Amino acid sequence: MKTTKLWWGIVVILLACSQVAIAQLNVKDSVPKESFVERMQAFAIKSAKESKAEFEADRALISQNIVLEEIKRTTQHAKSFLKTGLDSSAISSYLESVQKRHEQAGDGVFNHVGSAQTTRNLTTTYNILAELSKGTIAQKNKVDRYQSQLIKFRFTLDSLSSDKSLFKFPNDSADLSKYIERLKVLAIEITPVMDQLKNNIAAIQHIQTQINLELFRITSHMEEIDFYQKQNADRSFRREFVNIWEKNTFDRPFSEIVYFSGLKLQLMLAFYLQSNWGKLLLVMLLIVASTRYIILLKRSMSNHDAGNADHKRILVVRYPILSGTILVLSIFQFIFVSPPFAFSTVIWLVAGIMLSVVFRQYISNYWWWVWVFILILFALACFDNLILQASRVERWIVLALTISVALLGAIVLANKRRHAELREQWILYPLGLMVGMAIGALMADVFGRYNLSKALLVAGVLNVVIAILFLWVVRLINEGLQLASAIYTHQERRLFYINYNRLGTKAPAFFYVLLVVGWFILFGRNFYEFRQISEPLKLFFIEEHTLGSYTFSVSNLIVFFLIMILTTLVSKVVSYFAADGQGNPKEQVQKRFRVGSWILLIRITIVVVGLFLAFAAVGIPMDKITIVIGALGVGIGFGLQTLVNNLVSGLIIAFEKPVNVGDLVEVAGQGGMIKSIGFRSSVISTLDGADLVLPNGDLLNSHVVNWTQGGQKKRMNITIGVAYETDLAKARVLLLSLLIDEERILKYPEPTVQYNRFGDSSIDINMYFWVRSLKDAGQIRSDIMEEIHRRLQKNDIVIPFPQRELLIRTTEDKRNEKEGDEKRNEVGD
Repeated sequence: MKTTKLWWGIVVILLACSQVAIAQLNVKDSVPKESFVERMQAFAIKSAKESKAEFEADRALISQNIVLEEIKRTTQHAKSFLKTGLDSSAISSYLESVQKRHEQAGDGVFNHVGSAQTTRNLTTTYNILAELSKGTIAQKNKVDRYQSQLIKFRFTLDSLSSDKSLFKFPNDSADLSKYIERLKVLAIEITPVMDQLKNNIAAIQHIQTQINLELFRITSHMEEIDFYQKQNADRSFRREFVNIWEKNTFDRPFSEIVYFSGLKLQLMLAFYLQSNWGKLLLVMLLIVASTRYIILLKRSMSNHDAGNADHKRILVVRYPILSGTILVLSIFQFIFVSPPFAFSTVIWLVAGIMLSVVFRQYISNYWWWVWVFILILFALACFDNLILQASRVERWIVLALTISVALLGAIVLANKRRHAELREQWILYPLGLMVGMAIGALMADVFGRYNLSKALLVAGVLNVVIAILFLWVVRLINEGLQLASAIYTHQERRLFYINYNRLGTKAPAFFYVLLVVGWFILFGRNFYEFRQISEPLKLFFIEEHTLGSYTFSVSNLIVFFLIMILTTLVSKVVSYFAADGQGNPKEQVQKRFRVGSWILLIRITIVVVGLFLAFAAVGIPMDKITIVIGALGVGIGFGLQTLVNNLVSGLIIAFEKPVNVGDLVEVAGQGGMIKSIGFRSSVISTLDGADLVLPNGDLLNSHVVNWTQGGQKKRMNITIGVAYETDLAKARVLLLSLLIDEERILKYPEPTVQYNRFGDSSIDINMYFWVRSLKDAGQIRSDIMEEIHRRLQKNDIVIPFPQRELLIRTTEDKRNEKEGDEKRNEVGD
C-alpha cells in the first residue's frame, strides 16, 4: 500500500515538472531561450566557489589546529628539556680544572724547562694531556649535543610559527575573534621559551668557544711533545747535559722537581684508574678465584695424602693468597693497555715481594738474598725513574744505583760455585744483560746522556725481575697441575668439570712463548725506539685497504680469524672438559657431567654465533653472507650430501636423545660407552679400550641397544645341569637361596630358578636374576658361578658331564663277523 502511494507521488511530481517545462517553452520571443541554462550555470559556478571556499576554510582550520597543537607540544618538550638541561656551571668548573691540570702537566716541558727535555717527563705529560683531551672531547660532545637540541627546538618552533595555514583568517568575525584569542594565548606561552632558547644558545656558544680553545691548546701541546720525543730518540747517544762533575747551566731545586713529579704521578694514576676500573675489578675477581682454587687444592691434598713428604714440598699451596696474587698479577698485567710506569711498578713490586715470601724456604739463603737485593735496587730504580726532570742530585743518585747494580751482578756472576744451586741456569743470561746495561747506564750518566742512562738502568734491572717472576709463575702453574692431576681423577662440579688427565701436568708450550713475548714487551717499553717500531705496525694494522669495491683493514682480518679460532677453541673446550670421561669407569657413571648430547647443540650455537660475530667484526654485509650461504647450498647439492646427512643426524641425536654422552650402548654387536657426539661423527669407547669413530648417520640408522636409558640394569642368565638322581626341590631351594643372599643382585625383580629341559646327561636348570650395574655384571656372574660350584659340592649334588662309549673294531673282527653271517645264511637256506 505504501509502495503504491510512493509511486503516485513520483508521477505527480513528474507531471508538475512537465507543465513547468511547457510553460517555459511558450514564453514570448523577447526572453532569450538560453536564459534558464545560463542561470543554472551561474548558480553552479557560484555554488562551486562557495563550496570551495568552505572546503578551504575547513582545511585551513584543520591545519591550524594541527600546527597549534604541534607548537604546544614542542613548547612543552622544550620547557622540560630546559629544566633538565646542561649544567653550564659544572662544565665551566670542569674546564677550569682542565686548564689547571694542563698547567701542572706542562711543568718541565713548557715552563721550567731547563737545558734539555727528559723522556719520562715527556711521556708522562703526553699521557696526562691525552687523558685531559679525552675528557674535554667528552664534554665537547655533550655541549654539542645540547646545543644541537636547542637549535632543533628553536628551528621547529620557528618553522611552525611561519606555517602558511596560520595566516588564513576566518571570514566570520566571531570565528576571527576566537582565532585571534588562541594566537594571543599561544604567543604568551611560546615567547618566554623562545627567549630562553635564544639565551641558552648564546651561553652555550661561549662555553663551546672556551672548550674548543682549550682542546686546541692540548692538541698543539701534544704535537709539540711528540716532536720533542722524536728529537730525543734521534739524539739518544748525544750529550744532553754537561759531565756529572761540571756545573749545570740550569739548576732547579730538587724538592721542587720531586713535588711536581709527585703531582703528575697522582694525576696520571687517577686518570688511568678511572679509565680502567673495570679491568681492575676483573683482576681482583681473578685473584679471589685463583686463591679459592689453590685453597681447594690444599684441602684436597691434606685429605688425599696428608703424610706424603713430596706434597708438603709443593710451593703453590703453602701461601694460597700470595700464590694466587702472583699468578694473576704476572699473567693478567697485559690486559692493561699502555699503563703508566708507576702503575706497572706497583704490580711488579707487589708480585716480587709476595714471591720473596713464597719461596723463602725453597731456595738457598744465598740466592734468596741475591733476589732481595735485586728487588731493592729495582724498587729504587723505579722510584728514581718517577722523578721526571733532571737535576745534579738525581744524576748522582742514578750513578750510585748503576754502580750498585753492576757490582751486585758482577759478584753473582763471578761466584760460579753457587751457580750449581740454580735449577734454571739460563737465569744467568738476564743477570749478564743487567750488568752490561748497568755499565752502559753508568757511562751515559757520567758523560751527560741522562735519558739513555735512566732507560738502561731501569730496563736492565727490570729484565731480571720479570724473568724470575715468569720463571716462578711457570713453576707454580706446573705444580698446581701436577697436584690437581694426582688428586682429581674425575671431573667435579666445583672445578667446572676440568679433565686433568687430558689437560696434562705441565703448562702448554704456547704459554712459554707468550711469556717470552711478554718479557720482550715489558723490556722494550722503556725505550722510545720500541714505540717507533710499534706505531708503524699499529698504523699498518689500522689503516684501511681497498680491494676492488671492498674496503678492509688488517686488524679487522686478524679479529675475524681470532674470533673464528677462539670460537673453535671454546667449542672444543666444551667437549674437552665436559664430555670426555676419565678416571675410574665406575666413578664416571656415578659422577660424570650430565650435559650429554646437548654438548653438540652448545657447540653448534657457539660456532654460529662466532661466525656472525666474525663477519660483523670484519664489516662484511649480510648480503655477502647470503651469497656465501648460497654457494654452500650449491656445494651441498653436488658433493656434500653425506656431510650434511651426518650433521643433521647429529642434530636429531641431540634433540631426540636416543643416545647420550656417557651411555653404554651396543651397536652391531660392538659394545662400548658414548664418549662424544661431534658435528660429523660420534666416538664410542669400546670395552677393548679402542675408540670407534662412527658417522652420525650410521649411528642413527643402526639398531642401537642402549643399556643406560634402562637404568643400566641387566638380567643375567646362568644355566647349570644336575644329575638325574638329584633331588630337584633341594637343588632349586639351594640355588634360590644363593641368589637371595647375594647383595649385588636386585631383590626386585625377584630372582627365579626354573627347570629347563632333560638333557643327554643332566637336567638343565636356569637361574634368572637382575644386577644393578651393567659394568658389574661380568664380575657378579663369575662370583656366583664360583659360589654355585662350592655349594653344590658341599651338598653332594653332582654336575654331570657328557659321556660317550667308543667301540673299536679291527679288520680281523670284521672278517670273522662276515664269515659268521655267511654261515648263518647257509643254515637258513
